Amino acid sequence: MKRFSFKNFFSRTSSERRKRGRAQRYNATILIVDDSRTVVHVLKTLLVKAGFKALTAMTGEQGISMAKIHKPDLILMDLVMPGINGFQATRMIRQDPLIKDIPIVIISGNEQAAEKFWGIRIGANGFLAKPITREKFFETIDEILNLESIAS
Repeated sequence: MKRFSFKNFFSRTSSERRKRGRAQRYNATILIVDDSRTVVHVLKTLLVKAGFKALTAMTGEQGISMAKIHKPDLILMDLVMPGINGFQATRMIRQDPLIKDIPIVIISGNEQAAEKFWGIRIGANGFLAKPITREKFFETIDEILNLESIAS
């Protein structure tokens, strides 16, 4: 397994930063559910700099609870977590009438066809495999939230 570092979490091209432009305010809330403090920190920092409000949960149970309390506009869900994993948490969210319509994007360090297939089948709206390009990350968020692209 490849050792985690900030450098390999996001891959980017040299011109990508220029294309994105300055951060804009979208007033959308995104819940990050991941058991890695490092991943949570990286994602939260990126989202806040891009003008989003970011909430965090370290377990599937916390993620479900926070989704019920805060009703975020989007959930970024890790798959491999202790206790309730990302598949189970996604399934439970989809079965709860209060939060079933919140879009969920699964973020996994393991892009296997089966993971992607089952993630979409249980109700995820998208799937991102690490390493993620910043462009693809924000493109996916913009597409799911129907926002104007950050690149414009």
